Amino acid sequence: MSSDKQDRPQSPVSGNSPHTHPETSASTSTAFTRWHFLTISLLVLGYSGYYFCRSDLSVVMPLLIQDLGRHGIPASVAQVRIGFFASAGVLAYAFGKFLFGSLADLFGGRNNFLGGMAGAVLFTFIFALGGGLPIFTFAWIGNRIFQSAGWVGLVKVSSRWFSYSIYGTVMAVLSLSFLFGDAAARETMALLLGAGMGWRGIFFTGAGLLAFLLIANLILLRETPKERGLPAPATNPLNVYAAQTLPDAKSPGIAAILRPLLTSRFFWMVCGLSLGTTLLRETFNLWTPTYFSAYVGLTNAEAASRSALFPLFGGVSVLLAGFLSDRHGLNGRSLVLFGGLASGTVCLFLLAQVPGAGNPWIPVGLVALIGFLLMGPHSYLAGAMSMDFGGEKGSATAAGIIDGVGYLAGVLSGDTMARVTVKYGWRNAFMALAVTCLLTALLSLVLAISQRREAQQRHLFEENARG
Repeated sequence: MSSDKQDRPQSPVSGNSPHTHPETSASTSTAFTRWHFLTISLLVLGYSGYYFCRSDLSVVMPLLIQDLGRHGIPASVAQVRIGFFASAGVLAYAFGKFLFGSLADLFGGRNNFLGGMAGAVLFTFIFALGGGLPIFTFAWIGNRIFQSAGWVGLVKVSSRWFSYSIYGTVMAVLSLSFLFGDAAARETMALLLGAGMGWRGIFFTGAGLLAFLLIANLILLRETPKERGLPAPATNPLNVYAAQTLPDAKSPGIAAILRPLLTSRFFWMVCGLSLGTTLLRETFNLWTPTYFSAYVGLTNAEAASRSALFPLFGGVSVLLAGFLSDRHGLNGRSLVLFGGLASGTVCLFLLAQVPGAGNPWIPVGLVALIGFLLMGPHSYLAGAMSMDFGGEKGSATAAGIIDGVGYLAGVLSGDTMARVTVKYGWRNAFMALAVTCLLTALLSLVLAISQRREAQQRHLFEENARG
């Protein structure tokens, strides 16, 4: 282990690959056992289950609008009102990220992960039993608050089970839970819709599936490898706590966790990237079935099925991005971000030119391609990058802040996008998203250039120190 403590960088996003700083100790291990495989499986399946209680609103929205129409609410008014409580849910989700991220670092990720499942099941049942917009609003907000505990809990458990040398690959696999899981949930619900099930049945079915996964995780998931008789893994020596000595107690204190993160300029750049990418992701997650149904002309079941292509192709992108992440290190992540966002901008401009009538596979194909270009880079932000910043001590807090900041922009995906599409049409909505994507791409380029400059300066400093 190196003894040059003064040469340690203060920021993990420095342009140097973590592999160039192989600090390990006798108490750490990178061995991958059956317990590691079980932990990954439980986290992937568990977080995938969350989407049966999250994507359900998007999938059944055309049916819900029709149901409200039978109670005297015009379709355009119903769309705006649903968009409003969807935005309220995203706002609740954002604030929940800030809260539960810190709680996971203080009290453990497993409690967050299981508690989020339980709350999502409860409020999904309440939504299905509701009969009007006030109950729908209350239940959806409650659902999203509890769901915000899930991802930060997953990140915390992962940071305590896996070595930093495979963060990119591990988080790529775990990110499949919100992409392939989302796709599987949408495809399953599309089959149920095609079989004649109503929107309430979709909600009840999703809650039942998540309840089953809750029981499995409650029995089998463990917070740390120590509970399975295994040594702790190596943490990233470039995390923001590397130059500090935090207590090894269960709760080091929220101020000690927050201060190093909030004083890192690279951390705030990543939060800015999260703003743009989360707005794009949430807009497509929420409105794709409605766009395919109302503008492209697909049936409700076809729209639900085709909407699964966005997270499906996004999952392929996440796997590729995770591989590139571990192969090329931290600076490579920002370059992948820039490439994906720049290409996504072009596709969004093209999507804005697609007419409503015509070959439906053109807009469907463009939406799938946008998912491929955006979701891999997006998965870095509240995944591997959060674990690089926070290590074992503050990974959940880092993920919570990055994700929470992003979802503050994601609030616009509901109410604002509903108003834009109703007043100005889908074409103008996609033009606005293209501009958002372009600005986010430029920020990722600034991050990449800043990382490279700092890496070069650090290399010169180390060379001079050795000389």
